[in-house]
Amino acid sequence: MLSPVTDTDGAPFWEYAARGELRVQACGDCGEPRFPPRPCCPHCQSFASEWRPVSGRGRVWSYVVPHPPLLPGYAEQAPYNVVVVELEEAPRIRLVGNVVARAGAPLDSVAPARLRIGARVRAVFAGGLPQWVLA
Repeated sequence: MLSPVTDTDGAPFWEYAARGELRVQACGDCGEPRFPPRPCCPHCQSFASEWRPVSGRGRVWSYVVPHPPLLPGYAEQAPYNVVVVELEEAPRIRLVGNVVARAGAPLDSVAPARLRIGARVRAVFAGGLPQWVLA
């Protein structure tokens, strides 16, 4: 498994994920949620920010099934999916991950034929990484 590369702005996202919480950065002044995390609000240019919990519910906005797998260490799990999930309460925020059968299940635990654009999903966590299960 790949480990996330953290920076100062994004570190809180991974700290919350390690605790099983999905949170997104929001502007402390205008309240607009933003992802990826960054120091300045793209809407009002404020440097104030906070981390807001979100439900973890969303829908599959897009997905791919890499053929062949792009990284050699993932070949034994192929075919697997990589999804872009649009969050229910913040539709402009889209997170990348995998749909799995349950938290911590292998990447190939959901057949690619079960995935559809618009499918409802919810976040689960394994090893500090958000994953998605079909709702």
